[in-house]
Amino acid sequence: MPRTDAGHRATAHTADLRVEAWAPTREECVAHAVAAVVESVVGADPPPATTTVERDLAGETDADLLAAAIDEVVYLLETRGLLPSATEVRATPTGLRARFAMVDADALEPVGAIPKAVSLHRLRCERGPEGWWCTVTVDV
Repeated sequence: MPRTDAGHRATAHTADLRVEAWAPTREECVAHAVAAVVESVVGADPPPATTTVERDLAGETDADLLAAAIDEVVYLLETRGLLPSATEVRATPTGLRARFAMVDADALEPVGAIPKAVSLHRLRCERGPEGWWCTVTVDV
């Protein structure tokens, strides 16, 4: 039976962060993975968004698209000081389009390490009999 639930979790890993997410669709799964990374930095209840950023994400595989989404979060944090308080992802003919509802990271109290980069080691995003599942390691 297909999965109807969605969620995510993050676990500390030696010198990095390991994130898992699951959902009925690939797009929801990627959005949950982004949420897990953000929660590892600022907790589960970030304040309301102050701006929105949309990005087209390209990749050869579903795992590449997952990495592109997390890479974009790291890039926006490093270059603009923004973190997504919510993420919507939809399919496009060439990949994904992510809509990040952003908050100023300087206004947030960090509860965990700042993400630096996505590791390609054990990166997975795949559809199974119960729905979508993905996992990513993020260097912190």
